Amino acid sequence: MKPKVVAIVGPTAVGKTKLSIEMAKKFNGEIISGDSMQVYKGMDIGTAKITKEETEGIPHYMINIKEPKDSFTVADFKSLVTQYIDEILARNKLPIIVGGSGLYIQSVMYDYQFAEIKRDEQFTKDLEDKIANHGIQPLYEKLQQVDPEQAKKIHPNNHRRVIRALEVYEQTGLTMDEIIKRKMNKKSPYDWVLIGLEMERKLLYERINYRVDLMLHNALEEEVFHLYQQGLENTQAMRAIGYKEFIPYFKGEYDLNRAIELLKRNSRRYAKRQYTWFRNKMNVNWYSITPEETKQQFQIILKDLAGLLKDT
Repeated sequence: MKPKVVAIVGPTAVGKTKLSIEMAKKFNGEIISGDSMQVYKGMDIGTAKITKEETEGIPHYMINIKEPKDSFTVADFKSLVTQYIDEILARNKLPIIVGGSGLYIQSVMYDYQFAEIKRDEQFTKDLEDKIANHGIQPLYEKLQQVDPEQAKKIHPNNHRRVIRALEVYEQTGLTMDEIIKRKMNKKSPYDWVLIGLEMERKLLYERINYRVDLMLHNALEEEVFHLYQQGLENTQAMRAIGYKEFIPYFKGEYDLNRAIELLKRNSRRYAKRQYTWFRNKMNVNWYSITPEETKQQFQIILKDLAGLLKDT
């Protein structure tokens, strides 16, 4: 019989973290962050990272394990999370993954097989020479043509990732999304229980705007500026929502009000994309949350989960 693993999913600011603590206390669980940016040290406020006090003594994993200058791939996430799940299960505890990074969580659910596509050193050198002679824009425009979805995820200044994406396409004739689909194993090694939290859109957007205001009150601008001063502008970490919006402001390209406006807008749009992803790609047990009745709704979820966790 496959071991049970719980995942709590849904858009940002909907209440996943609080539910995970209640769940871990009731079902003897340990928590794995399913957020692709909480792995980075020094990025606490903008990623809404749980504080030591908020953990209430529940062990948490996949938090503060990388430096902001480091890259972190879906393959890295899948490998580490699978390891943590097995370690938690070995202690007879319930693994609970909490987060909104859909592709990352899905990589663990469906046991993506990330066979390494070998590097072509000559191809890489040729593209580096082209960048040196003509700049990055021609190559970035080519990436937009052959793999537009990947181009959206890569900043033009990240030459290494632009080259790598073009190299993968050159070798396989496939986009990165197509490669992932081919490597997906629908037979998961775990018996997944997916709990999804949703909220009426207007109310959720109000909560997101409030959360951004609270982050700013808690010195988000200072956190981002500290990273910016370290020369991390073009890193993967600084492309996260909550960080990238401040860089043009620091450069004097627009004022603070514009940075805040963009941060709130991007956060709302991200929440919408998260919800669409989980709705379309995962078999989730959805629960509608309202602030006034959160405690009662959490009790319903925990009662339902007790039934879902029983051996079938």
